[in-house]
Amino acid sequence: MSDLRSVGASFVVPGPSGVAVRDRLKDLTAGDERVLRLVGGHLGSLASRDLKARCATGLEHDNESWAARKRELTGLSSSRWAGSLTKVTHDLWALARRGQQAHIRQLEAGVEMIRHRLSLPLGEKGSKRAPGGYRSRREWRAKTRRLRVLEDRLERARADWAAGRVRVVRGGKRLLNNRHHLEEAQLTEKAWRSRWEATRRFLQADGESGKRYGNETIRISPDGQVSIKLPAPLTHLANAPHGRYVLTARVSFAHRGETWRHRVEANRAVAYRIHEDTGRQRWYLTASWTISPASAMPLAAVRAGGLIGVDTNADHLAAWRLDVHGNPVGNPRRFEYDLSGTAEHRDAQVRHALTRLLHWAVRHRLAIAVEDLDFTAETSREKHGRRKKFRRLISGMPVARLRARLVSMATELGVPLVAVDPAYTSKWGTRHWQKPLTGKTRKTTRHDAAAVAIGRRALGHPIRRRTAPPRTHRSDGYGHRTVQARPDVPGREGPRPRVPGPRTRSVPPGRGANAGDQNAQYRSGRSAEHGFWQQDSLSLSL
Repeated sequence: MSDLRSVGASFVVPGPSGVAVRDRLKDLTAGDERVLRLVGGHLGSLASRDLKARCATGLEHDNESWAARKRELTGLSSSRWAGSLTKVTHDLWALARRGQQAHIRQLEAGVEMIRHRLSLPLGEKGSKRAPGGYRSRREWRAKTRRLRVLEDRLERARADWAAGRVRVVRGGKRLLNNRHHLEEAQLTEKAWRSRWEATRRFLQADGESGKRYGNETIRISPDGQVSIKLPAPLTHLANAPHGRYVLTARVSFAHRGETWRHRVEANRAVAYRIHEDTGRQRWYLTASWTISPASAMPLAAVRAGGLIGVDTNADHLAAWRLDVHGNPVGNPRRFEYDLSGTAEHRDAQVRHALTRLLHWAVRHRLAIAVEDLDFTAETSREKHGRRKKFRRLISGMPVARLRARLVSMATELGVPLVAVDPAYTSKWGTRHWQKPLTGKTRKTTRHDAAAVAIGRRALGHPIRRRTAPPRTHRSDGYGHRTVQARPDVPGREGPRPRVPGPRTRSVPPGRGANAGDQNAQYRSGRSAEHGFWQQDSLSLSL
């Protein structure tokens, strides 16, 4: 009985359901920045108060309590601001709830793994699917203590989950903890305070179709003029009728600008968010709206012209083009990126690598096959405790960032994506394709071979190559025979097509014309034996 896990079916990845574009608010005056900070700080305090009330209700929250919270916030801001505040609060609580559930699953996996390894004898070797026993008595005792710690954490997490308690920090727990470790975070107290206040401000509003320019709270006209509906306590700062403040800066989205302009001219809903980048000392405005997901192409249509198999690695993307029969075409390509440095630098590196990959696919009008990766279980400390380098490697792979970026960028360029099961692609690709694709002028890496395996799985072909039979068992003797013919190809066991001219120096031209006609050969039982040269049989009357 094989212990290999079943391989899931490949599928075409659906496109994104929303769009977000960003532009910088240039030429803001000191008065504009002061108003933005006051409005954002006031609404941020209301958001913190509302989040506290939402967390206090827990699982007992219902529509009546939601309406009561909104009525309380309306008097301190406005009806639309109150609607945006309560919606964002509810989404934040739901996100924390999902994170709590994922944390419980991770703790359960860790507890189960430690219990399994503690039940094994010391030094027992493990398999490729499960680790063995601990190496020494000292490690065994340390893991028993860690097991008690994880069990206590799991018990508290389950109690919080049952009671509906979540722990959320507006601004982020990491930034909050940096306050106590300013030297390690390379921040001064003033810089930390500025960043903390900027992240806790609230300046975002959902759109509403049918309203003027698609948003009454933060309104942007088609020519880029930005106006904000001030909360009730700050209406004295208005410089426009109806308690609004108009900024001096104008926006013009370089990306999808025409699409955004058509939406606001048609009064369709557009959500906006204004935030400050304290590191660059700049203000940005982000516009977002939902779109109807494009209907995915049938998988058979995507496979029709071949595709590009892509293997995701910690520092590069290995890609190889395959034809419709699963044969590698040309040479492999590598798109490298550097994931060191700031988050902005890492994101830019990923975008640049994906841009080059997608432009290559657009030139050849091909789809892209990628693995549907998820390293949640593989990054477990209990499963790969001593393999710190391996844990660090797979933890540093930008799987989520690559997936999100690739889907959005591929949809924009019209490149179909095919997701395949990542089971055994690297192992089988190395075993069956690395050596055959390595020559005197090309050295194939295991990542290149994995890209071929991914592409073949996306095309519906098995990863394993068809091995050639012995030379004497081939249909045309010692001649050439392809090893990649499909089982349903007609005549795949037959002779090769006729090539004009002699095949060897000893055969004159024209003698090979009947090579495929078995009846034309001088063999026993063939019709060729009844030619004019054959001796007649003796008469029975003699």
